[in-house]
Amino acid sequence: MQTKLKNVNQFLSLLLIGFFLLFLVPIFIDYEGFALPKSFYQFNTIFLSILIEAIPFVLIGVLIAGFIQMFITEDHIRTFIPKNKILAIWMGCIIGSLFPACECGIVPIVRRLIEKGVPLYAGVAFLLTGPLINPIVILSTYMAFGNDLEMALLRMGVGFVAALLIAFIVSILYPSNQLKRVNKKKTIILKKRRPIGTRIMDMFKHSIDEFFDMSKYLIIGAMVAALFRTFVSIQSLFPFGDGLLHSTVVMMVLAYVLSLCSEADAFIAASFKTMVPSTSILAFLVYGPMIDLKNTFMLLSVFKFKFVVGLFILITSIVFTFVTLTNFL
Repeated sequence: MQTKLKNVNQFLSLLLIGFFLLFLVPIFIDYEGFALPKSFYQFNTIFLSILIEAIPFVLIGVLIAGFIQMFITEDHIRTFIPKNKILAIWMGCIIGSLFPACECGIVPIVRRLIEKGVPLYAGVAFLLTGPLINPIVILSTYMAFGNDLEMALLRMGVGFVAALLIAFIVSILYPSNQLKRVNKKKTIILKKRRPIGTRIMDMFKHSIDEFFDMSKYLIIGAMVAALFRTFVSIQSLFPFGDGLLHSTVVMMVLAYVLSLCSEADAFIAASFKTMVPSTSILAFLVYGPMIDLKNTFMLLSVFKFKFVVGLFILITSIVFTFVTLTNFL
């Protein structure tokens, strides 16, 4: 109970500080006849847009996590997840491909699945494919590039194969679940068959706790991303021209720091068509949904630090290799 109250207090404190900085300070200064720099208002707008874009998906994610916690038992998990490692990874990727989730909203779902007994590698497969190649993302990519299927199919194909390989390597390197903590108490309570109404109420209570737990990391990530987008110009990232390797690295850095929602990032990527090779744009589209700044903060709240660092290195190296190879194929 004390931990829950601590999470709520931390979230409310961050929210109040953000509200004061972004709203009350500008109003007060303008009232006194002073003008804040335009960059502050730009930061304000970007920060709020990231939050407004992400919070609905986080809400959906924590509601699904609450449902999993209260209604899905370990027996259900054992029924649907194959014991064979390769088949389990394939199952995780396929389910993720059909599941419309943002990279923020999918983190609490994956945590809850792993706590319930889903192998880490299957959870990682789901984590990587869900935000990247679900139907909504593929449709938005198709539309953003002028109803051209090529980029949408490349995003789907490269992303799927990369997720398979990353999950397989995770299965070798990390035999344990790598969670910071496992909530065993609620899992034991679930085994007692309680009235459906009680379980629904518990589902919402659990979702609220999960939302407070996740949102503070989302706020921090959104604030850092907004600072970067406000004070770092895109042109300054291309000091060595627009060569393939350099532009691919730059576009991956942009995808990570801009922290765009995967349902909308294709429209931003399409604006770079005249600046960088299509291979670099593909890197932007594949890398961002797998790992970005706000998503990293949320992963750090769930998984052990060494695992998150290892996952970051795996995703970065494999995505870079795969998208570079597409240029020669």
